[in-house]
Amino acid sequence: MVSAVECRGFRNLADARTELQPGIVVVHGPNGAGKTNLLEAVCFGLVAHSFRAGNDRDLIRFGEDSARVELELSGHDGTDLLAGLDRAGERRHRLDGRPLSGAPGERPLLSVFHPDRLQLIKGAPAHRRAHLDRLCAALWPARSDLRARFGRTLAQRNALVARARAGMATADSLATWDERLASEAEPLIEARAEAVAALEGPFAEHSEELGLPAVGVAYRPRAEGGREALLAELEGRRAADLGRAYTSYGPQLDEVELRIGGRTLRRFGSQGQQRVALLALLFAERAALLAAGRPAPLMLLDDVMSELDPEHRELLVDTVADSGQALITATEPGHVPGSEVTMRIAMREGSMATLKEATGPRDDGPPESVAAPGSEAA
Repeated sequence: MVSAVECRGFRNLADARTELQPGIVVVHGPNGAGKTNLLEAVCFGLVAHSFRAGNDRDLIRFGEDSARVELELSGHDGTDLLAGLDRAGERRHRLDGRPLSGAPGERPLLSVFHPDRLQLIKGAPAHRRAHLDRLCAALWPARSDLRARFGRTLAQRNALVARARAGMATADSLATWDERLASEAEPLIEARAEAVAALEGPFAEHSEELGLPAVGVAYRPRAEGGREALLAELEGRRAADLGRAYTSYGPQLDEVELRIGGRTLRRFGSQGQQRVALLALLFAERAALLAAGRPAPLMLLDDVMSELDPEHRELLVDTVADSGQALITATEPGHVPGSEVTMRIAMREGSMATLKEATGPRDDGPPESVAAPGSEAA
């Protein structure tokens, strides 16, 4: 979990540090107070980029040369995670002073709900493939390099296809890379299929609980069969690939299909249905991780309560309260009900320059901190 966050020069957030409680932390305040920015700071600290669309250099507060977020972790390999960015685009991301190695358990798993994340539902298939591959790595750390290995081999084959098309290599020289690509594709396809199978039940269950029945998730691989079938198809398409100058068959073209009432959510779902589907998908992934014996991800849920009625708000709180840590934004503290809330952070416009942390629980509820924004609202 993230036990503390310290920001310097990050959007409108005060240059200060605040401690976070385990469990559910509610970040509330009026629009423009900086609630989303606080969640974004935690995300940036963990993965060194924002969950918002756009240029990450927008994270740097007006008038500042750089932005920095430092997170204090508990229950992981390291205790101090620092991410920084300057206006020249140079990034730093260090754990206890050293570059991250990418090893499993190095930092908390992360799950984000934000309007820009709707691209996962309604965007191009590439968004869903990349997201699914990250889930595979989280579920099975030993398989975390499958996507990268396949990607490197695909790039090599595509480069050779281009050379052969230009007359700088023979078509027969593709045989070796066909074999390599088929060998790397097979375990990637298997992992994707297993991950989607683990999501099917929880996704349908959470969708129905949130008022979205008759939905489903399915893996639609472009390449069917095992290694030998993949190899035969690549060989059979070799001439076509030379004409196109790229590889036209394989898991780089797979789709993860989300459906409602037998039709794709991407094309036929309303904005509200797509929001609920995204939330249900994140909860399904969380359930799959817990079922696999993996830790619950840190959940950053931005403006998730705005389209939920009181019953479904309570259901959401109950769902995330059983394990892990969640930061939830809301315009009013009462929008996140339940005794499971462990801390509330009030974000307010004002002249305060620090985050004041509570000394202990109050009689009327969980501890509350007050964050004073700086010069830029978001």
